[in-house]
Amino acid sequence: MPSTDRLLAFAAMSFLLIVIPGPSVLFVIGRALAQGRRAALTTVVGNTLGAYLLVVTVALGVGTVVERSVLVFTALKLAGAAYLVYLGVRAVRQRGSLQSAITAGGPGHGSARTLWEGFAVGVANPKTIVFFAAVLPQFVDREAGHVVLQMLLLGLVFNVIALVSDSVWGLVAATTRSWFARSPQRLAVVGGVGGLTMIGLGVTVAATGRKD
Repeated sequence: MPSTDRLLAFAAMSFLLIVIPGPSVLFVIGRALAQGRRAALTTVVGNTLGAYLLVVTVALGVGTVVERSVLVFTALKLAGAAYLVYLGVRAVRQRGSLQSAITAGGPGHGSARTLWEGFAVGVANPKTIVFFAAVLPQFVDREAGHVVLQMLLLGLVFNVIALVSDSVWGLVAATTRSWFARSPQRLAVVGGVGGLTMIGLGVTVAATGRKD
């Protein structure tokens, strides 16, 4: 199993990525502002299930290929780092688009549909795909064996953090609708800071990892 140091380092990097408003967070905020707490929390559960499906996919397939090939690992890591930097730059340039979360939504849907739509957003989230494919394998201790179980455990750590963080986003958005509506610039600040953090994360991903 991964050492405590690896788990803590992975949890820290996961937290940095998770707290940045991305597709899943924006979707949760939109649901919270338009439909309230219940829809937001149901969406969070769907997002989490979708993200963990990605973990399972990486652990059982892509992760094995990445773990065995330095060339594949390096190429995927650099591609992932570049994409994270790209997302960060785009987030900074388009930080005002967070305002769309306030006007998103419409009539409420049933819990099953809300759960499914949250799942679809979670499983298709480009940030999460890049992170699991390019970053998660770096924290696996290959000498300890049980690579698949290590990936599943690390993925569980990521998803627990995501569940808590996204729930907080949703609850805060649901209880501060009027506050956001009075000053959309506040969301723009969140987007700008998040974009800069994502750029830093991308640079970190490119500069770290196995070199064997």
